[in-house]
Formats: sequence, C-alpha cells, structure tokens
Amino acid sequence: MLPVFVSAAVLWFNYIFCKSEAPENDQDFMDKHYDPKTVENKWYQWWEQSGHFHARAASGGDPYSVVIPPPNVTGILHMGHALNNTIQDVLVRWRRMQGRNTVWIPGTDHAGIATQNVVEKALRKEGVQRHDIGRDKFLERVWQWRGEYGGTIARQLRKLGASCDWRRERFTMDEGLSEAVAEVFCRLYDEGLIYRGNYIVNWCPRCHTALSDEESEHQETAGHLWHIRYPVTGGGEVVLATTRPETMLGDTAVAVNPADDRYRALVGKTVILPLSNREIPVVADDYVDREFGTGVVKITPAHDPNDFQVAQRHNLPAMDVMNGDGTMNDQAGKYAGLDRFECRRQVVADLEAGGFMVKTEPHQHAVGHCYRCDTVVEPRLSKQWFVRMKPLAAPAIEAVRSGKVRFTPPRWEKTYFEWMENIRDWCISRQIWWGHRIPVYTCAACGHEWAAKSSPQNCPKCGKSEITQDEDVLDTWFSSWLWPFSTFGWPKDNPDLKFYYPTHDLATAPEIIFFWVARMIMAGCKFMGEAPFSNVYIHGTVRDDKGRKMSKSLGNSIDPLDIIEKYSADALRFSLMLITSTGMDVYVNMEKFEIGRNFATKVWNAARFMKMHMEKTDGMDWHALAHGAPALDATLLRDDDRHMLARCDAVITAVTGHLENFRLQDGALAVYDFVWTDFCDWYLEYAKQDLYGEDAARRRQVLALMTDIFAKALKLLHPYMPFLTEELWHQMGYGADDETIMQAPWPQPFAAAETAAWGVTPDVTAYVDAKRELVTAGRALRADYNIAPARFVKYVIRAVDAAAAGRLSADLDTLKQQLRAKQIDILAGDADVAQAMPGTLCKLGAVCLPLEGLVDAEAEAARVKAELDKARGFLKGIEAKLANPGFVAKAPAAVIDQQREKQQELTAAIERLQALYDTFCGQALPSAARPL
Repeated sequence: MLPVFVSAAVLWFNYIFCKSEAPENDQDFMDKHYDPKTVENKWYQWWEQSGHFHARAASGGDPYSVVIPPPNVTGILHMGHALNNTIQDVLVRWRRMQGRNTVWIPGTDHAGIATQNVVEKALRKEGVQRHDIGRDKFLERVWQWRGEYGGTIARQLRKLGASCDWRRERFTMDEGLSEAVAEVFCRLYDEGLIYRGNYIVNWCPRCHTALSDEESEHQETAGHLWHIRYPVTGGGEVVLATTRPETMLGDTAVAVNPADDRYRALVGKTVILPLSNREIPVVADDYVDREFGTGVVKITPAHDPNDFQVAQRHNLPAMDVMNGDGTMNDQAGKYAGLDRFECRRQVVADLEAGGFMVKTEPHQHAVGHCYRCDTVVEPRLSKQWFVRMKPLAAPAIEAVRSGKVRFTPPRWEKTYFEWMENIRDWCISRQIWWGHRIPVYTCAACGHEWAAKSSPQNCPKCGKSEITQDEDVLDTWFSSWLWPFSTFGWPKDNPDLKFYYPTHDLATAPEIIFFWVARMIMAGCKFMGEAPFSNVYIHGTVRDDKGRKMSKSLGNSIDPLDIIEKYSADALRFSLMLITSTGMDVYVNMEKFEIGRNFATKVWNAARFMKMHMEKTDGMDWHALAHGAPALDATLLRDDDRHMLARCDAVITAVTGHLENFRLQDGALAVYDFVWTDFCDWYLEYAKQDLYGEDAARRRQVLALMTDIFAKALKLLHPYMPFLTEELWHQMGYGADDETIMQAPWPQPFAAAETAAWGVTPDVTAYVDAKRELVTAGRALRADYNIAPARFVKYVIRAVDAAAAGRLSADLDTLKQQLRAKQIDILAGDADVAQAMPGTLCKLGAVCLPLEGLVDAEAEAARVKAELDKARGFLKGIEAKLANPGFVAKAPAAVIDQQREKQQELTAAIERLQALYDTFCGQALPSAARPL
C-alpha cells in the first residue's frame, strides 16, 4: 500500500490528467452534469407504474422473499431507516437480477402507544381529552390521522429508492392482519398459553399502561441509597437500605436470609414500620443476599417484582400505595395526592425528623424508562394478560441451534440464546384504546369468560346477550410477531403463502432482537411449523462522528432527506454501504456522503466519454453487446485488454461472494475500486490512444470490450445506485424503452475456454499489474520533486531483465502517455546509468527521474527543510505525550492508538523528506532505488 503522501500525489496527478470527461466542444449528447433530482423522480415513477417491483407466485421459479421491518405509522425517515432499507434493497435488487422470483413486502406498524400519544397531543391543543369524546370517537380520530399522515414514511422510502412491492403494502391494523391477530390469540387462549393474573408489571405513569420487560429501557442513573432504622417490637432495631423510600409506605414485611445467624432470632417477630406505625413480620427467605448491605431487606409486594415473589411464598398481603398516574393513593395516608417523587422528598424529610434515617449514600443504578416517552417506569401490581413463553421458546431455540436460522454476525446468537433460555412470560395487555382490542368476552349473566375471533351476540354457555369485551388492547408487538406470514394472507391458505413462506433474509437492528426477531421465530415455529426466515443480518447503529447515538436532544441528527436533496439518493445509499462494516456501528457526518456523490460524477463522466466515441462509430449494436458475449478478436487484443477482462471476472466473483455473505461494504468497495481505478483511471486512459487512433478495427474492438465491461459494471453497481445505473443503462443504449436494468441478468464470469482463447493468463495480469505499479511510482517521483504535472519529462527505466525490457518497450507509447514523458529510456538488467538520479524499485525494475534542468535544487532544499522541521516538531510533541505516564494511564485507548498511528506516519514522512533533502543538497546519490 502506498504511503499517504504518495497516494495523495498520485491522486492529484490522476485528477489533472486522467479525467474521463467529454471535451467542451463535442456534441451535447448527454448532459455535462448528472442531475439526480430529475433522474430519480422519473425512474421511480416508471418502475412502480410499470409493475417492475411486483411479484406473482403464479410466475413460479426460485422464490426470494423479504418482509420490511414495519416502521411506525407515526414515523419519518431517519438515518437508521436509511441504513436498514438500503441494506434490504441491495439484497432484493441483487436477487431480482439473479432471476429469483423476488418480493419485498412493505408496510407500517400501528404503533399503539406512539400513535395514541400523537392524537392525544392534537386533541389537547383543542382543549379536549380522549375520555371527553369516548373510545369510538377517539378511534375515529386516530383513523382519520392515519389517513392524513400515515403514508409519510412510505413516500420517503420511495425517495430512497426502495423497490418494495407497493401493491402488497400492509398495515398491522388492516382487516387481514387483524384476523390473524384474533386467530393467534384465540388459539393460544384455548391452549392455556394466554392467561390473566395479578403480577408486577412495568407501568408508565405518563402513558397510563403496562409495558413489557423489553419496553422498559434501563438507564444508568445517579440516585441515593437511604439507610433506614426499623424498630423491633419489644426492643432493638434493624437497619435496611432502599433506593425508593416512598414505597416503604407499602411494606408488608422485612426479610432476612435463613442461613444468616445474625438475624435468626428475629424471624417470626415483628418490626414497626416508620411513619406508618404498622407492625409487619420478619420472614426468612433465600432471596435475601446476606452479603449485600446489612442483610435485611424491606418487602413491598405491590411495587417490586422480587418482593412480589417473596410475598407469594409467605402469604403476605400486597399493598398498592400509588395511582396509575404516579401519584400516591389513599393507602399512603397523609401523603395521598402527592407525586411519587415529591412524596419521596417528604418521606425522607420525615424520616430524618423522626430519627429513623441512619445515613444517605450516593448510588449509581439502572432505572427503567418508558421506551416511548422516557418517563421513569414504576413497578406496579396489576391484573394483566400474559403469554406463557417457555413452551414457545423451545422450538425457536432449536431453530437457531440447528442452523436453520443463522445470525450475521454470529456473535448475536449468544445474545439470542441467553435471552431465550431465561425468557419470562410476556405481558401483552395495554391500557390504551388504539390497537387490537383483546378478544375476550365475559357474560354478566353467568360469569363465563371466553375468547372469540368475532364479536359474539350471545353467551355460548347460557345464551344470554349481556356480554362485555375486555377493555385493554394488545401490545403492538403481538401483531408484529406474525408479520412474516400474516402479510401473505395467513390464516387463509393461499398460493402466496405456500410459495413465499418462509422468507429468506431479515435485516434489522440489534435493539429489536428481543422485541421482534425472537418472537417472530417463535410465532413461525408455532403457527407455520417452521422458522420464518433463514438469515438474520444484524446491522449496527448509526452514530455521529463522535460516536454518539443520533437524537433530537443532542441536536446531532442528520435528515436523510437533506442528504438526498444535497447529494442524491444514490449518494446516500452508496456512501452508507461503503462505510458500513458488517454488524458494526456506522459513524457519519454530512461530508462522508460526498463519497457517493463524487463516485456518481466519475461514473457519469466515464459514460459521457464512451458515448462520445460510440456516437462516432457506425454499425455497432450496443444493446446486443451489453446483453451477450463480446465479439472479440484475439489477434486484436493487447495485454491491457486481457487484464481488464480478468479484472472484470474477478470483481464479478468478488461482489457476488460478498453479497452472499452479507459483506455489503466489501461488495461496494470492490465495485468502487474496479470502476474508479481499473476502468476509469487506467483502462479508459490506456484506450484513448486507440479511440483517437486511425486503426478502425482496433477502435471497434476496444469499444466492444468497453461496452461489455461497462454494462457489467452498471449491473454490479445497480443494487447500490439504482437511479444512476438505470439512467445510464438507457443513455448508453443498453436497454430498450421497456427494459429495466433491475431485471437484467446478474453478470457471470466468462467461461475458462473463452478467456483462454483470448489469451487471458495469470502471467498477463501480473505483468499489467506490475506495469501499473511502475507508472504509479513514476508519478510519485514527479510529485516528490514538485515537478508540475503539465510538464513533459524524461524517465529512465532499468528493467529487471531483457524480457521485462522487451515487454515495456512494446508498451512505450502507452508508458509515455501515462507518465506524461517526452522520452523514456528502457535499459535491460544491470546496464550502466550515466548519471545519479532518484528512483523507485518496482517488480519490473527501477523507474528513475533525471532531475537535471527540472528543479531549483537550492529552493527545493529550503522547501523540504521547512517541511522536515515542521514534521520533527509534531513528532517531538507526540513522543512527549506517549512518554508521559499520566497521559498513557488516563487517555482513552482509542486516543493513545491514534497518537501512535500519527507517530508512525510522521516517522515515515521524516524519512522520506530527509531522503529528498539529501538529494537536493547533493549529500547522497539516491540512484540505489528505494522501495515504493
């Protein structure tokens, strides 16, 4: 790999002399500048209206199906969506080009809590609460809101270029999916896998509903540990600690470990609850950790899940001291009506005033927050509906363990197993109005309770009609876990379900492995008899360039639509893929999206250059050349042509392999390097001598080869940059009016017999690679000695042997063009050189640059000396940092690594600058070639 300073110099030279732009005075057959706005709007409408995204099971073939992780109906496109849907679209477009019967199901989630919050907020602006208008009218308002705003994210996904089958778009509250939800609930209810019970749940006082464990997001919080004195009845005291002193008003016992000799005599006695003056028992339970704190804990069954379990074992009462809105209820005595946190402050003050407070300590601990509104969650005793998960988890665990479902990266399987093997029952009831209402009915006449898929008119037991339905709705995820088969029409048996299920690949984020991925696997195994997909690709989180998660509160969010507006959808997609390592977090800033924009410009300019020469060449069928094997004459081919054929075959194999293994970044990088470097910077430059030359047969041969390679390159690039490639597919004449590149066949390497007939051998590719190395080294020498790129110079090449000298001599015209040389002397083997000159050793020999008459040695020595002094100053500062034990001990590892990397770069730069300085000062004769 070239050092940074050499690479930059070479890129500068390439930019000045190797751009593939049509001359200003040529016919304006293609716009000089690519206009993505016009192109993107035009092609997306055509794709969708022409039905190119639509798939039919009746068409048969090899199915490939993907279901979109349904974004919330309240959502707008953010960078996480852009990453996730670009990954999916790359895979979908690639498989479609492979000839698979490909379907990508889009849709949105009704997002119960989030959507209800949005509509309630709108109502509050009107001075109305939902209870003022009642359930039915409120639901009408939600459906009205969904009709007006619910399609926003679908329109934005179209802007991104997502090739979803929009004719199949689903919504988790649509009629078909609602039928699936009712079917599943009733089956599980009838099997005894759904039950109702009083349990501690995660309660959001803001949203007024229960949350599942996964919906309670724990955040590290700076709190306190209050140590409180509980008097023992009859004399003595015990001290225990709590982080939530307001809940002590609901204590119904204190507990010790039965093996703790310190408190053995207390078991069976009672203590006096401070402030409430109630007697509560002392119980012995293995739950208590005798090594933690004083070894005594308060038991508050209605406000702590562990305490609830202790209470169950010891028949203790549960005393709920809070209301659903987080205020204290009548059970809290004089504190009734206070907000829970105000109550905490008051309780602490009263404990201190009463002499019960022993001490207060700072305490860092994890506190649950509502995943929707970020309110601190309150563990609360409540009657809720649950799903028994253990029986459902067993086959889902086996599906992954057996390899039927594979995670990429594989490390996520460990996370999956840890959660599944310790799974708890799923709280599925929510105390809101928007969602699938729980289909459980109760007869007021006889008390019978049952589940039904449709609203019954009479009790099936007594026949009476006094029937009420459960008021709660189901957790949003209860519809989402059915998504891979409900979207294909389940529970109805139909051709789509038979053909497209199970789906194939699922791309999603790590934070919903538990919410969604695991539950889908359980549902698929339970209701379809097999897992819902084969591969789960877990991508990283999009972060800013400082490593922070993007959020409105930090003000570091980047709007994908702003990127599309400024750079283009293709630039957004390609840049994301190029900087996204498999399974790793993605660090972005606006400047990084220039990568995709610049690449699109490079491809466009290359196409314009080719099109200019295509227009001047009659009798060639560009459409046929783009779709069939090129008509190549082996006698007209040269080594650079053969090298290009080999590189094209290699990149086809590489990109296909990378996509097969979900290495989308490597695939993007392979296409980028091939198009930018191999095709544009090297082959197009090489071909100019033939395209502008007099040999018509050779010109036609080069154009035929370029057409084959460029058409394949566009196909490889299409999954990443669909708009640009579609536009060029038509601009270049590769596609007829009714043809789309997205249905063009994915490229395949040539058969070995074909490449052998054309003389494509490893020896040829090695020679051309070595020749490019030599040219790169020559350009670097020019840049090292500050010689203007426009100036023609002389080079001397000392070839390693006579054979190399012969091959280089045959390529002399090409070498002179690429090195911008007026003269190149090619010497064989150890031939003497008349003068000392700087040079670089390469595989084919040493390339040297005589400096006589080219540089002002004194001025250049002064320039290099200044750079050398500056570099040494920087190096001295870095070495001082790294030698400071305090810096090394305290600085983050990443910062230390960065400093060491700079140290290595500066050391190499100083060595290079010293060599240059010595040359200009005449203190050394660097004719002994230095390594590149």
